[in-house]
Amino acid sequence: MNTLVVYCHPYEGSFCHAILENLEDGAKETGKKLDVIDLYKDNFNPVMSGKDLLGFVKHQAQDQQAIDYADRLKKADHLILVFPIWWELMPAMMKGFIDKVIFPGQTFEYTKSGLGMVSSLPNLKKTTVITTMNTPKPMYKFVYGNAIKKSLIKGTLKKSGFKNVKWLSFNMVKMKSDEKRQKWLATAKKII
Repeated sequence: MNTLVVYCHPYEGSFCHAILENLEDGAKETGKKLDVIDLYKDNFNPVMSGKDLLGFVKHQAQDQQAIDYADRLKKADHLILVFPIWWELMPAMMKGFIDKVIFPGQTFEYTKSGLGMVSSLPNLKKTTVITTMNTPKPMYKFVYGNAIKKSLIKGTLKKSGFKNVKWLSFNMVKMKSDEKRQKWLATAKKII
């Protein structure tokens, strides 16, 4: 198995970073190949420029780093996205990754009618989204509208043909005991 992890958090002391470390440990223990994209360490530019937008229209990616990320994604059979939820949304860095990597001509194609999309990622069998937040799960779902499920899971990943998309949400992280956090980390480790 070739697993690609896209990690998005600027602080190495975060719970997201602990999740990343557990994924890496799980890969070592099982002998699986793990490719990690660390958006902050890579100094990824999440801004969609006019040139990028024109490339989107013409189905020709322009950002060389995004093209490299897409090439790495094409080799993966499992994609794992790890990021915090800030102000009920994904960080701008992760949104920029979605905008510049999930790209026509690169990771998907439009159907002839233009109304649907077909994945250009034949190796990808599974996608796992792992998020952390301090909002209670019912409040995130019913009060704030469940933005990650609606926009990322349904409106981007499933819509563009990603298969077996699962979302693992760790809520109220700061309020949980160390014991609970350790159980969550063990769950993340098993994903590999």
